[in-house]
Amino acid sequence: MQLPLLAATYLTPSRDNIIFAFKGVLAMAMALYISLYFNLEKPYWAVVSAVFLQVRPEGGLVVEKTVSQITGTLIGGIFGLFVLNYLHAAPMPAMGTLAAWLALNSTLSALVRRVNFIYFFAMACVTPCIIVLLTMAAPELATNQTIFGISQARITEIIVGALCAMTVSMLVFPKRIKTSLQAQAKTVINQTLHYVNLELDREGSHEDRHQCIDEILESLATLNDDSSAVAYEGPQGPGRARAASVISNKTLSVVAVIQIFGRLQRNHSDIMSGTLSGLLDVLREDLKKIASTRDYQTCYEIAQAQRRSLLKISKQSERVTPLEARLLKTAHEMLSELVLILRAYNTLMKGHESVLKAPEHRPYRDPLIALATGFRTFLVFGSGATLWLYTGSPAAIMVMILPVIFSIMFARLPPIEVKAALKKMLVGVTVAIPVAIFFALNLLAQSSGDYALLILILSGPYFLGLMAISQRETRPYGLGFCIPFTLLVQPANDMSRPLSVDYTLSAAIAIIIGVSILYWVFRLVTGPGVETVQGRLLAATRRDLQRLIEQPSPAHWFNARMGDRLLRLASYDKDIASDARVITDLGLTGLNLGHTSIRVRTLVQTVTDKDLSVILKHWQYVLADTFIDAAKGRSTERFKPMCDAVLAQVRQDSQGTAHLTLIEGIFKRLDLTFQRTAMMVQQKNTEIRNN
Repeated sequence: MQLPLLAATYLTPSRDNIIFAFKGVLAMAMALYISLYFNLEKPYWAVVSAVFLQVRPEGGLVVEKTVSQITGTLIGGIFGLFVLNYLHAAPMPAMGTLAAWLALNSTLSALVRRVNFIYFFAMACVTPCIIVLLTMAAPELATNQTIFGISQARITEIIVGALCAMTVSMLVFPKRIKTSLQAQAKTVINQTLHYVNLELDREGSHEDRHQCIDEILESLATLNDDSSAVAYEGPQGPGRARAASVISNKTLSVVAVIQIFGRLQRNHSDIMSGTLSGLLDVLREDLKKIASTRDYQTCYEIAQAQRRSLLKISKQSERVTPLEARLLKTAHEMLSELVLILRAYNTLMKGHESVLKAPEHRPYRDPLIALATGFRTFLVFGSGATLWLYTGSPAAIMVMILPVIFSIMFARLPPIEVKAALKKMLVGVTVAIPVAIFFALNLLAQSSGDYALLILILSGPYFLGLMAISQRETRPYGLGFCIPFTLLVQPANDMSRPLSVDYTLSAAIAIIIGVSILYWVFRLVTGPGVETVQGRLLAATRRDLQRLIEQPSPAHWFNARMGDRLLRLASYDKDIASDARVITDLGLTGLNLGHTSIRVRTLVQTVTDKDLSVILKHWQYVLADTFIDAAKGRSTERFKPMCDAVLAQVRQDSQGTAHLTLIEGIFKRLDLTFQRTAMMVQQKNTEIRNN
């Protein structure tokens, strides 16, 4: 019988889990020791800082996160000093200013994708909260000197924790991001080859194809997010980062091309000739060989041989239709992209200087989503600030600090995952409270206050909490345990002080209230609806299709903008109670249209020396508008006359007929694509109305 994941983490731990927990305890022990040695006022903030850096402990990621944390802390600290300097005697204006600052940073955090960059905004938010709130809790002691001293202490504590976590990560059982990046790249390539085979398989199922494309998009997002951190791992790091970007970018090119064959096989089998059917059979077998072999050179040679074979067939085929000629060329282009992926993978594995370059995937930036994220954080902080202003309880400060961090960190997750994560976190908080009160504080109150005893007592709970953090699925349990446990115990130089049960219980209740408020705010403020977001994503795709012709490297530019957009479309599409996955298909169609339009312009330029940019721009805009018409189930008839006009102009100015056949084949295939897409959307709308 398979154990639940949380139980398996503790009952059958892996070596990596144990090493992760050991390194985390060591980092927190080091942060605590340094804080105590220099007699910092609240050393437990150094421990909290070290806990956050345990998520993804690979060397490059930890360095990047440390830089982000320190930079965010310094900026937040400066803002905290500004608030205290002018508003330390006016609690309500101070809280309003803090709330506006948090809303601004939270809004900006929704415009980036990488977790470490989001973490920068989280630290820029939480640092002034800690400085301002802990100072205003004792306003009678607030002077210019004490304000500066408190700010300096809080910033120092957070930086000490970050540096200790980075040092342990780099020196003790070091784990490099390049290893993870290489494994992720291999996974992406294998998933892509599997998807290609599914598209070429006449018996392949719709569910399998979409499950595979979901996995590819998620893997590409991880690969793209981690690629920047590898630049911190030595002189070969930047080359590996560029190679990872090439793999991400070119994978989308392969996905864009292979759909053509799959959709034609499934929806227009009558126009697939024996030549093309035989070609696809050979192509499928070669790709299976590439997927099954583990040797880079063998894969490369198979792909190159298939490219030469396709080129030979296209030259020898004298009696092919325009569509067939275009499909032969398309297969050759797809294999060329696959060869570039394999070359980039070889560079990533061996660390050679990459001559291949491609931009990283850009995050999709939607102002509506960003404003919803900022408003959510504003509400969370405002609720805690109201509670604190009207009760005056020092424990109520806890309502404002932790929920602010998690409202930013969890905003990038899909709504279903956020709810599940917050529920798990509440479980962790519930477990942390009795462990802190009846185990840690009880034993520490009876101890001599010696550092060795302090670490001995705390290391057990921290080790167990870190074991949960080591797994992505159980991480909310661990975070929900470790951070509240630290804030409740508040390790310091003198732990033999009498136990303040009232304060500890009040703080525990405040933490539970804060996480509960965060849970309900996420449920109530969900942001723009699924259909609204999907419509905006498709509209953004149309805008990019129109702007595509203005870019110096259009394919790279388009792939970089479509990666995160496709992931979001697929994510929202999965939340809809339908197996059709129409929205994901529309996103993939948009990706394919971008690449196809680039090829049209290239072919036209080879046919004539005359400047046809005006009519091609008009054609590009009609293509983008027809895409939206098809996505709404409307008529797509205006596209064909536009294609006929382009063909007439090209025939008039052409210097030969070699590429005219290919251009005509592209237009024929695009017309079929738009008709099929419009029909698919109409069927979906009919099903919705009938239900």
